[in-house]
Amino acid sequence: MFTRRQFVAASAGAAALPLAGGAFAQSDYPSGPLRAICMFPPGTGADVLVRFYANKLAQLSQRTVIVENKPGAFGNIATEYVARAKPDGLTIYIAPGSSVLAAAPHLFKKLSFDPINDFEHVTTLSKLAFILCVPASKPWKTVAELTAYLKEQGDKASYGSVANTGLVSSEIYKAQFDLKTVEVKYKETSAMFNDLVNEQLAFVHIDPVGVKGLIEQGKVRPLALGAAERMKSLPDIPGAREAGIPNSNLIAWWSVHMPAKTPKPLLDKLEVWFNQIAIDPETVKFLGNIGTDPFPGDSKLLKELLLADTKAWGDYVKLAKIELLG
Repeated sequence: MFTRRQFVAASAGAAALPLAGGAFAQSDYPSGPLRAICMFPPGTGADVLVRFYANKLAQLSQRTVIVENKPGAFGNIATEYVARAKPDGLTIYIAPGSSVLAAAPHLFKKLSFDPINDFEHVTTLSKLAFILCVPASKPWKTVAELTAYLKEQGDKASYGSVANTGLVSSEIYKAQFDLKTVEVKYKETSAMFNDLVNEQLAFVHIDPVGVKGLIEQGKVRPLALGAAERMKSLPDIPGAREAGIPNSNLIAWWSVHMPAKTPKPLLDKLEVWFNQIAIDPETVKFLGNIGTDPFPGDSKLLKELLLADTKAWGDYVKLAKIELLG
């Protein structure tokens, strides 16, 4: 999860985005402010990320963009709100689509929305991979060394989890080598990090934003990504395949969605705007500073990705034995 401090550091010195395309936006897009819906509370790191994209959209389109926070129910309140909103092109959902849409059908017993058919899927924005980390005080420098230790320890060793993506990444790793390492659940990352640094945990999979500071301070050591290949924003950390976990390729991604039946010309304009934002040097710099890669795309790519990851999350939930929420 992004923090306000990390956002400020990442975006320090940012200048205005070039206003290419502003004139055509004013004349062709429906009147009224755009509303960017955020599933997280105000002040959270993810809220700041949504506001970053909303601010860039406002600069590029020369329109007012208002961020509306609708937290709760693990994102389902915001998601349902967008699904039921008027399809007039003024309601935009900037969200971690990999978890709020692709994973949702497998994490909840019942949903009040259809993740595929209740939305128009505009484009991808960015992507990140969780990092396999161990205490820096331990001697393990490679996945092979960690694996040998865990095999020797059996169920006497433990790992930490605080998010479903991290849990799934860890269980994929365990399944690859038939490890018996025991999961310890945490409600928040600070307690988990404290136990990791103090060697109460053998390893964790955690998002780069949360753990980057500890890596730079030399308190934890990164061994691999949960994604198969290296990330541009984390060039010094090997991908899972290179590190020796060939069946791991879990990538979290952010994306843009709108209510179903939003007119296609409006969707096309939003796709163009957000892809301009995704490749803007300031966006690339901001994302790089928090360990995230730009991920420009289009509606076709996003729909294919959503369908593929929805299927994959069904397997992930079974593998990790995740208990469904009501």
